[in-house]
Amino acid sequence: MKQFSTALYKYLFVILLVTGFCLPSTAQNKNFAWTPEEQLELFGYCNKPALISTLGISAETADQIGNIQYWATLQKLKIEAGANDTFATAGEVNEEVIKKYKKLSITGSRLESVNNLLNITGCPLITLSFNRAYDSLSKAQMMQAYKSKYRKMLIDQLGINGRQADMLIDAEAWKQKEALAIATIPENDFNRIRKTVGLHQELDKKYKMIDLTDQQKEAAKNFFLEHRL
Repeated sequence: MKQFSTALYKYLFVILLVTGFCLPSTAQNKNFAWTPEEQLELFGYCNKPALISTLGISAETADQIGNIQYWATLQKLKIEAGANDTFATAGEVNEEVIKKYKKLSITGSRLESVNNLLNITGCPLITLSFNRAYDSLSKAQMMQAYKSKYRKMLIDQLGINGRQADMLIDAEAWKQKEALAIATIPENDFNRIRKTVGLHQELDKKYKMIDLTDQQKEAAKNFFLEHRL
């Protein structure tokens, strides 16, 4: 293997992207045996938004791409089990996938771009951040500590009022305690991902109630990443 040049490795990698139709990396990061259904769910959390935002693909087409990947996964699993009456090899499945993509006008460089996004290595929605140092603090204690150290700084840096700062601190304390609870779930349990997604969705709801601009929301999230208790 050491005889291969770096250029050849890159070439082989592109070939795998274009013809291999690998499962999304979000499902493979830690080699957990996610089911095809769980992999499709992961696609909805990470790969679908990336396809829409980066390539301008419609939500409907993105769903079709996800379904194609799901179909290909099932076919390849049947081949491995010796139970596929339609396809004998993964290569045959890949050829059929190309045909399905072609019907969606996904060919050439666009196909390569799609496959690149199908192999993204995760996304914020499924990322769980937690701090074990907060485990011994109650939510009320965390809020009091945040207010003592950072309330005025929040007001000054984000250009918000005291009520908004207090609501942000409440949301952050809630998030930290919720994240610690989710962190007790084993990493190979898909419910950990589902609950992490739920955490981020609930946090977004809390932020919307604070009446912040998009810029202030991002600034608030970054603030709490940079300022710990």
